[in-house]
Amino acid sequence: MMQICIMPHQLISFLQTFRHIPAADHELITAAFEQKRFDEGDYLFKGGQVCRQLFFITDGVLRIMVRNEKGNEVTHYFLKENYFCTILNSFTNQVPAHESIQAACKVTVLVTSHAKLFALYEQLPYLKELIDDITHKALLEKIQIRNNYLGQDSTARYKLFMEKQADVALRVPLNDIASYLGITPQSLSRIRKNIR
Repeated sequence: MMQICIMPHQLISFLQTFRHIPAADHELITAAFEQKRFDEGDYLFKGGQVCRQLFFITDGVLRIMVRNEKGNEVTHYFLKENYFCTILNSFTNQVPAHESIQAACKVTVLVTSHAKLFALYEQLPYLKELIDDITHKALLEKIQIRNNYLGQDSTARYKLFMEKQADVALRVPLNDIASYLGITPQSLSRIRKNIR
C-alpha cells in the first residue's frame, strides 16, 4: 500500500529535474492524476478514437503500435519509466488516432484526462510549457532512436536495440521486439542464437 503514496511524488520529482515546482503546486498537480495498473497486453488506448488521456509511466513499459493493412501489429515505440505517453496529435487536436497504446509488460501509470490537464494549465500556466517541452524532447529522442536503425540489417538492428534499450528488451515479449525491429519472430530467434 505504501507505493500508492510514492507514485504521485515520482511525477513531481521528475518534473523538478526540468524546473522548480513550488511546494504549493505539488498537491494541485498530483490531484489531477490517478494511479492505474495494467497487465501485459492490456490496452490503455485503442486506435480509431480520440485519445483523451495523458499517461506518466511510473513502472513498466508501454508500446505505441498500429495494425498494418495485413492486420499485423507493428510496434512504433517503447516507452518506460519517467516518460509521458499519449497519442500526441490525437490528444492535442482531439482527432481520432490510428495508433494504440498497450502495456508491453505489467505497468503502473499516473493518468489524467485532457479536460483535467487543461484545467490544471489554467491554474498553473508554466506547467503547459514544461510538459510540452518534455513531450517534444521525448518525441525527438524517439525519432533519433528509430533513425539509428535505418539502413541496418536485422542483426545490426537487434544488436543496437540490445545496446540502446537493454532494460526494455529484458521486460517485453520477443514478438513485440521483432515487430519494433521490423523482422519476423523466427528471424529474431535465429539472430539471438547466432549472437550467443
